[in-house]
Amino acid sequence: MIHVLLAALCSVLVSVLLKLARRFDIDVGQAVAWNYVATGALTLLVLQPSLQPLRQADAPWLTLAALGLLLPTIFLALAASVHHAGIVRSDAAQRLSLLIPLLAAFTLFGEALAPLKLAGCALGLLALAGMVWRDGRDAGGNGVARWGWPLAVFAGFGLIDVLFKRVAGGGLPLGSALLAVFALALLVDFALQLFRRVRFTMRSALGGLLLGAVNFANILFYLRAHRALPDSPSLVFASMNLGVVALGAVAGVALFRERLSRINAAGLLLALTAIALLALG
Repeated sequence: MIHVLLAALCSVLVSVLLKLARRFDIDVGQAVAWNYVATGALTLLVLQPSLQPLRQADAPWLTLAALGLLLPTIFLALAASVHHAGIVRSDAAQRLSLLIPLLAAFTLFGEALAPLKLAGCALGLLALAGMVWRDGRDAGGNGVARWGWPLAVFAGFGLIDVLFKRVAGGGLPLGSALLAVFALALLVDFALQLFRRVRFTMRSALGGLLLGAVNFANILFYLRAHRALPDSPSLVFASMNLGVVALGAVAGVALFRERLSRINAAGLLLALTAIALLALG
């Protein structure tokens, strides 16, 4: 279980680094671009994926291209969500995004609707509503940002999960898929920065490389957790998601003094319950 804990810590640390970026005068757009330099290089060095599957005629390049476009876009949305809505709401929204592939499996692919999964989906949607709830103090544009960005994170990461499942279903090895997606995401994000006409800085590059190292560590430890517990995928799934939501709440409240209303706190508890039900289902 040490790998699950390390994966959850790294996932929350990504949000913490995004939260601290502006404080250290790091341009988030540049940092996300350099993040893919690090993740791509580490994927090559550590996972050593084969390039041969990517040369096959049936390689799912359309899906990989969609992922290459979505990943940097949603990463920037996550950064905006962390900035405006806080780590607690953003990490909960990211983890609740697992509802989207589950709902897609039920409605589009004919998967049997287990009672516990149905209950988990219902509670998850209630949890999302509770987490993004804003009171009268959040009126105006800032209030829209506080619930709009977490919803964008929820929808974006859910769609990314669906696309990765399509890639896996096509038989493309995970390492090869990750390498292709990170390379495409790197090109997309650097193109965005050139369009912004930003002045690249060493501070943002170093911050982005650190972000990428932590991001890759999150992926690596999660994969190793599944390898260490091959007969307990639901345990890894539940522990990872519950750990991220819980640790994100601790980090947000303890380190950054994020304030949650009673409805937000209830949403957080519902999120933990929903994830547990989905794992049991």
